[in-house]
Amino acid sequence: MKAFKGWRLGKINYMQSLPGARHRAPTRKPVWIIAVLSLIAMFVIGAYMFPHHRKAACYMFSSKGCKGLTDWLPSLREYSDDEVAARVVIKEILSSPRVIKKSSKIAFMFLTPGTLPFEKLWDLFFQGHEGRFSVYIHASKDTPVHTSRYFVNREIRSDEVVWGRISMIDAERRLLTNALRDPENQQFVLLSDSCVPLRSFEYMYNYMMHSNVSYVDCFDDPGPHGTGRHMDHMLPEIPREDFRKGAQWFSMKRQHAVVTVADNLYYSKFRDYCGPGVEGNKNCIADEHYLPTFFYMLDPTGIANWTVTYVDWSERKWHPRKYMPEDVTQELIKNITSIDAVSRVTSEKRGVVSWTHCMWNGIKRPCYLFGRKFHADTLDKLIELFSNYTSIA
Repeated sequence: MKAFKGWRLGKINYMQSLPGARHRAPTRKPVWIIAVLSLIAMFVIGAYMFPHHRKAACYMFSSKGCKGLTDWLPSLREYSDDEVAARVVIKEILSSPRVIKKSSKIAFMFLTPGTLPFEKLWDLFFQGHEGRFSVYIHASKDTPVHTSRYFVNREIRSDEVVWGRISMIDAERRLLTNALRDPENQQFVLLSDSCVPLRSFEYMYNYMMHSNVSYVDCFDDPGPHGTGRHMDHMLPEIPREDFRKGAQWFSMKRQHAVVTVADNLYYSKFRDYCGPGVEGNKNCIADEHYLPTFFYMLDPTGIANWTVTYVDWSERKWHPRKYMPEDVTQELIKNITSIDAVSRVTSEKRGVVSWTHCMWNGIKRPCYLFGRKFHADTLDKLIELFSNYTSIA
């Protein structure tokens, strides 16, 4: 209506600039009404005849695209009983107030095939902060051998994990379930065996505990390795235009951890249909799509859309770059911890690069608290540099 109002005012000014007429000009008011009603009718009919799966059509009406339209357009379909129930429960959980106390802890959840090679480094990180953290280990293959007291007897019941399959999500939910048993755990961080801390414990604790969002990576990739992995079997609960992508390494507040564990409806769609060979040559990777899609659909403003764990994808391979001992320097750590914007590249033939500034409670801040992938042989170099790079605020 703003555009219509502006055009109308312009017309009036134009008419006022003309010499006065002897005879009263015929009124144009009915024409205005007819034009407006016609536009509205065309808009509504178009919205219903051509659902908002086509982004080009959406941007004809709104600069925000389909998401901007669907915020106020009536739903194009009626939710099922299961969807209504799921959304009511999730809304109720998310509306509960977050309570942060002196006794509040961060749960460090390690997803690993066996022994954690950086336990000695984590030991330095945790020292002096007892009572402010808890550790959980999901070892999918071998029983870990520990070198730090903070990791002893912290294994949970584990199962086999296959990269890219739903078993990865199952392991994450298993870790969350165990960590949620402690009511003092208010923040939940997922880490791998190749993750290392890049900041001091105090900096990390304040950064995560006092943030107003969870750090779940989420972006729209219209290419074959993004939206192209959406399965028609996921419809109607998971529309293609809501299908999102992101790294699996998250940090989330307790309310989000609870809804992740409680979800069965949307999880079941990924469990049953996100995998290789379900539809043609699509290869849906559950850990790259489940949480980004889930939170985009149900609490898009509650996540940061980026992760606090740094990964180097510059080599454009299936797996990120792995840092070796010769790569680990004070300069490398400084460069990583000074990054304040995240770049994404779509999987289209001509990949589109987009940038997202890292905002912490409305303030631009460095993005990363942790880093991966570091080879086990980098342990001594990292320990040597630890006191220097963690002292930088």
